[in-house]
Amino acid sequence: MRQRTKSPANGKYPAPPSSGTLSLRNMSPEPTLATPQLLTDQDLYLFNEGSNYRLYEKMGAHLVTHKGEAGAVFSVWAPNARSVSVVGSFNEWDPKTHRLSPRGSSGIWEGFLPGVTRGALYKFHIESQRHGYRVDKADPLGLLHEKPPRTASVVWDLEYQWSDRDWMEKRATRNSLRAPQSIYEIHLGSWMRVPEDHNRPLTYRETAPRLAEYVGQMGFTHVEFLPVMEHPFFGSWGYQTTGYFAPTSRYGTPQDFMYLVDYLHQHNIGVILDWVPSHFPSDGHGLAYFDGTHLYEHADSRQGFHPDWKTYIFNYGRAEVRSFLMSSAMFWLDKYHIDGLRVDAVASMLYLDYSRKQGEWIPNKFGGRENLDAIDFLRRFNQEAYKEHPEIQTTAEESTSWPMVSKPVYLGGLGFGMKWDMGWMHDTLRYFSNDPIHRKYHHNDLTFRSLYSFQENFVLPLSHDEVVHGKGSLIGKMPGDEWQKFANLRLLFAYMYAQSGKKLLFMGCEFGQVREWAHDSSLEWHVLQYPVHRGVQAWMEQLNRFYRNEPAMHLLDNNPAGFEWVDANDNATSTISLLRKSESPQDTVLVVCNFTPVPRMGYRVGVPHGAYWKEMLNSDAREYAGSGLGNLGGVQAEEIPTHGRPFSLKLTLPPLAALFLKAS
Repeated sequence: MRQRTKSPANGKYPAPPSSGTLSLRNMSPEPTLATPQLLTDQDLYLFNEGSNYRLYEKMGAHLVTHKGEAGAVFSVWAPNARSVSVVGSFNEWDPKTHRLSPRGSSGIWEGFLPGVTRGALYKFHIESQRHGYRVDKADPLGLLHEKPPRTASVVWDLEYQWSDRDWMEKRATRNSLRAPQSIYEIHLGSWMRVPEDHNRPLTYRETAPRLAEYVGQMGFTHVEFLPVMEHPFFGSWGYQTTGYFAPTSRYGTPQDFMYLVDYLHQHNIGVILDWVPSHFPSDGHGLAYFDGTHLYEHADSRQGFHPDWKTYIFNYGRAEVRSFLMSSAMFWLDKYHIDGLRVDAVASMLYLDYSRKQGEWIPNKFGGRENLDAIDFLRRFNQEAYKEHPEIQTTAEESTSWPMVSKPVYLGGLGFGMKWDMGWMHDTLRYFSNDPIHRKYHHNDLTFRSLYSFQENFVLPLSHDEVVHGKGSLIGKMPGDEWQKFANLRLLFAYMYAQSGKKLLFMGCEFGQVREWAHDSSLEWHVLQYPVHRGVQAWMEQLNRFYRNEPAMHLLDNNPAGFEWVDANDNATSTISLLRKSESPQDTVLVVCNFTPVPRMGYRVGVPHGAYWKEMLNSDAREYAGSGLGNLGGVQAEEIPTHGRPFSLKLTLPPLAALFLKAS
């Protein structure tokens, strides 16, 4: 789990403010706003029931024409408010001017303000029933917010002409568990910057052609953006979200972000968003202590405050909070054509005692540690997402052994489509950090995954979490001299692609960035002038293309029939061999990995049938800055039984390298 730096504002769990602020009884009464009431009684009922999953259609700020007069309808949930008004650039931020009306007992305040136009700044001024608390809050359902550090919401719309029809019609096939999914994980603020313009990040529109060209060239199938939802503290990378319905304005408008998604789709690249329903920051303009009470979060800090991240935990048992979060998820799928949501920090949602000591948490009604409300919420989220958009995928970042995370709800699962294999990531990086002379004593780190590899639909991640907070870069984790480091990195990627499961790689790793990732500077693109970095990049490109083009490498990624060990136990030479298979025997691919810098001459590996086995890929080839050792294009199988198979190949295994062979 990543370490999140807390937002600068309100680092501690807030105490109710003291009384003594101006009382409403001392204010002259003001007329409330006449309202064209976008919200129907049915909408309110579903909201209070926890099953209104499209709040963004009618809550927040919406431009309308009422009785021939153009303006905006504003609405906000603040059930413990004594009074709510809209303040903004249109009324000199005066809380007395435009007050909203309560909608029965729903807790929602609503009103129409004539003359408000697109681009107007606004907040909700809330006078609480408790403690005389008064505060200006950004719109929880705002479509756009001011560029941080400013915090006002912006009246906006989502008008956009999409041009990705072809992608949308075909994406069910491209997002299928049987399809190749090679995901490029990106932080928009640091992928590429403009040094001649104060080192600023690219805008959404500037990113679109550059990213589409690069991802297409490298052969990735999808991009996954670290959270683009509005967040006040840039150093949180988006994981401390305040605007659950707004892409960050740091890089442009909602339409600009739509353009980026649209452009990627037009170039056959899927888009996955990181989504954070697990916690939210304590910034004063955000969701925390919204109406003078703990509205979105639990009042008891043992349930509502996260000790690691100094953030608030959503109250999943509150119906209106479920409506809010469910609406956020559906918003990105409905309005932004997103192909999948990766849900962050699922483990912290599932366990009431997550990162807490004895006595610091409250058991559930059965005395257990499971968060029953969060479990119910996650199941509802997945059911609704797949019901409305069956062609997308949801993915869980879940680091424990919770069962059936990626199994359907009707079978007792959480309903996700896929789950990150965090265990594989940690085991593999631990293995590669060992000097090759010691690797034979840690061989089980390579093979342990076989005990559980088909219990879930896994994504194999080498993510941003592994290249920050002092962990160094991937190339920095590799032992040996420069040649060995880069050979190890190419071998790591080969081993990753040989394993069953979808793939995810964080930006910069694909060309062996040297320094640890820094969110406030560009990737080290300049290192591509060196052959070793270009070699890793070229190897990554070829791996992606081989993975996409060979059915055996992806078709049965989540099926035991697609994977077979040839020899998983040769720890003496730190070598493994395996078969990747599809539904046709003709597609079978043999992968052999040598995890030592010692070339293995005449190494015999069993194969299922006699044929000429062509060397499809060799990570030690000179084009990847390797030594050039190999098998001269391929090897003829001999009728010499080995590894329980009737035929075998006599191979030359290059040092710290992987071979991919296929019968022709």
